[in-house]
Amino acid sequence: MSSLQELCSGLPLRPLPENRGRWAGVPHAPVRTPNLSPEEEQLALKNALRYFPPDAQKLLALEFAQELRQFGHIYMYRFCPSIKMRAYPIEQYPSQTRAAAAIMHMIMNNLDPAVAQFPQELVTYGGNGQVFSNWAQFWLTMSYLSKMTEEQTLVMYSGHPLGLFPSSPRAPRLVITNGMVIPNYSSRTEYEKLFALGVTMYGQMTAGSYCYIGPQGIVHGTVLTVLNAGRRYLGIEDLAGKVFVTSGLGGMSGAQAKAAAIVGCIGVIAEVDQAALVKRHQQGWLMEVTDSLDHCIARLREARKKKEVLSLGYHGNVVDLWERLVHELDTTGELLVDLGSDQTSCHNPFNGGYYPVQLSFSEAQSLMTSNPSAFKRLVQESLRRHVSAINRLAQEKFFFWDYGNAFLLEAQRAGADVEKKGGNKTEFRYPSYVQHIMGDIFSQGFGPFRWVCTSGDPQDLTVTDRLATSVLEKAIANGVKASVKLQYMDNIRWIREAAKHQLVVGSQARILYSDQKGRVAIAVAINQAIASGKIKAPVVLSRDHHDVSGTDSPFRETSNIYDGSAFCADMAVQNFVGDACRGATWVALHNGGGVGWGEVINGGFGLVLDGTLEAEQKARMMLGWDVSNGVARRCWSGNPKAYEIICQTMQENSGLAVTLPYEVADEQVLQQALRP
Repeated sequence: MSSLQELCSGLPLRPLPENRGRWAGVPHAPVRTPNLSPEEEQLALKNALRYFPPDAQKLLALEFAQELRQFGHIYMYRFCPSIKMRAYPIEQYPSQTRAAAAIMHMIMNNLDPAVAQFPQELVTYGGNGQVFSNWAQFWLTMSYLSKMTEEQTLVMYSGHPLGLFPSSPRAPRLVITNGMVIPNYSSRTEYEKLFALGVTMYGQMTAGSYCYIGPQGIVHGTVLTVLNAGRRYLGIEDLAGKVFVTSGLGGMSGAQAKAAAIVGCIGVIAEVDQAALVKRHQQGWLMEVTDSLDHCIARLREARKKKEVLSLGYHGNVVDLWERLVHELDTTGELLVDLGSDQTSCHNPFNGGYYPVQLSFSEAQSLMTSNPSAFKRLVQESLRRHVSAINRLAQEKFFFWDYGNAFLLEAQRAGADVEKKGGNKTEFRYPSYVQHIMGDIFSQGFGPFRWVCTSGDPQDLTVTDRLATSVLEKAIANGVKASVKLQYMDNIRWIREAAKHQLVVGSQARILYSDQKGRVAIAVAINQAIASGKIKAPVVLSRDHHDVSGTDSPFRETSNIYDGSAFCADMAVQNFVGDACRGATWVALHNGGGVGWGEVINGGFGLVLDGTLEAEQKARMMLGWDVSNGVARRCWSGNPKAYEIICQTMQENSGLAVTLPYEVADEQVLQQALRP
């Protein structure tokens, strides 16, 4: 493979490419255990061979069957392209439309080995966040995109390109659904079978929607989370000398080390996979590495005393680290940690998302395949020990939160002591970061807005950084509420720190948390800069699905909604449909993401700015809906900050009319009405 032109020419069949198998020197996804019956194995093989003509099927059938039995899935390694996978400048993609070229730019970024967690298995992050289910789907999608016109829409069914269908220039160019399994069959066990059959996939959030921007995306969220945790729990703005302990340096969790450095605290991050730890150290995201608990504790003490800024990676199991911190507390009386969380892929605890403390990394990988039930028992025992150590530390002035990775949910299922007395189904002994830290931010319409400069030129990104900073500074100068000003100031600080800390991995992208006004103003400023030539190529607007309106997730994004609707998914589905109606270039709707399969419905979008008036109009219309939908929902659920924001938005926009709730203040009226 020598060119993008060849990559967009369809599946290479005559001759077939050489089967080079799994690459050495890159991380690979854990072996899956779908437990297919002989009839289901045959169906999985038949489904995979559908992509190939009869003259290729005999050869491919043998190797696909071997992949299925050896790895638990048919990835089609023979068809993994030899071209260097990265986000090439948009003008290099063969295409009929700039929108299609922009989508190809985003897809290849998600599969860039510098970005993707398991690139050869098409996993971007989260242990199982697929871009596609197999490599045939990648080739066909790139071919369709290269041919697509402004009067066609590409339809994607869980990684499978169904085809190009006639549509209109104002319709989305791409519509994606991932994991849309009938609710009664949306269980983990069923998922493993359906994925092995090649008929559905887990797109995480921005993996299967082609909008991942590397770990920078969660760096910003983690920066804001730790900053606001310091304000809420410790009552301080300056985190110098404060210690934040957590785990995970793989996909998105790799951001934690850099976030610790940006906020100025001491971050100690445990990671069992040496490859992930080395990758973050080589990228400059992790300052120091140790595999010695003794050295880890000594270095932590030294940094606390000197109030150093430090990100320290501990190569080992986080349970060992937590239990050592308990030992230090019990033997010396010294509490060495102030803030704590967890970013293991606990949404997928029994397939490589969480490694039990009783086993080494290699032992765990072997056991999860050879004896899944024994592995599950060890994981749940490890979770109980994990929580027990945290509970001991929390008796002192230490504060822990769930980072929305289903850690507390899985700990509860394992029998750990995480119950909150008098709490509802979405509440635990420790809050999720949405409930205590980020929920108010969402209620004000702030969320992870992002953009990608498709020229691939860092100078274009510098221009957008300046524009965004100018927009926020101007908004502050014109007068905003104190709570909004605080968020804008945090984001101005973030943009300046982001450039200094060289956060770009993969595409030339930036993220910041902004509200509706800020998003629209930044989009308009960027579009005008493209029109004037200050920015050399189109810019893709997007966001994390983890946003104000994008996700219904009762144990994360909607965990602070208490009217009983936290388990309802109307908001995310309406957002997907509404974005498509209002000008999005592409839209995606997913089952699963963050807290796991069957636990969440979420959606996202991509919007290409090309400097035209039409692009500006689409941005104004679509971004307005994309935020207001979620604020209105939070308003109806009784959130006072959302109520205030939506009332203000209605005053400013005569086209907006939202049903507002009356306060039900007299509890006696309810009690009397329900009296037997």
